[in-house]
Amino acid sequence: MNASTPAPLTQDELKTLVGQAALQYVVPGEIVGVGTGSTVNKFIDALGTIKDRIRGAVSSSVASTERLRALGIEVFDSNEVDELSVYIDGADEIDGRGYMVKGGGAALTREKIVAAQSRRFICIADVSKRVEVLGAFPLPVEVIPMAARRVMRQFEKLGGMAQVRERDGLPLVTDNGQHIVDVTGLKIRDPLAFESEISQWPGVVTVGVFAHQKADVCLLGTPTGVETLKFD
Repeated sequence: MNASTPAPLTQDELKTLVGQAALQYVVPGEIVGVGTGSTVNKFIDALGTIKDRIRGAVSSSVASTERLRALGIEVFDSNEVDELSVYIDGADEIDGRGYMVKGGGAALTREKIVAAQSRRFICIADVSKRVEVLGAFPLPVEVIPMAARRVMRQFEKLGGMAQVRERDGLPLVTDNGQHIVDVTGLKIRDPLAFESEISQWPGVVTVGVFAHQKADVCLLGTPTGVETLKFD
């Protein structure tokens, strides 16, 4: 490498870039919807630098709530807010239409709730999350524990391989007291229809396909800077 050529940005540095870029979508004087995950943590840190310009936040997880409050940002319950101007969150995968797979951090249900009460969804992600077809990342599905085995069998009929997510040798318990089933081996070519179908299965709380609550804008961290993708 030429001595004058800058080293490529690390994934962590790309996350910092998009986290800071998302500040331009925060509406002064309003409450902002805040997601969950390592990229969102960079946004929360950036949000702390303008906390005096916003009323506060609605958070999609206990972890994000704790981080926001540690920075002195007031966190409102979602039931205290009728509508949010913007929701800013990451993605595990995002395709060319703004459809996403989310839930790697196990907060998919609350993320979908906050996304649904927001006028715009701004996705912040590094370029590794951009895909042509959703499904390479294990699809998270939050389930009522007694339904886990049945839901897993249904995914197997679709050609997927499913397992209950564990932490320290035990099933992971979400902020909502439920379990997560992770499904591999799927190619989700029609995310809207897929989300609608799986959401009807008894025992499914939330499927991690965000098609009905897709991204309006994606700020994608690339080696050459932040690329802005806009979706109809």
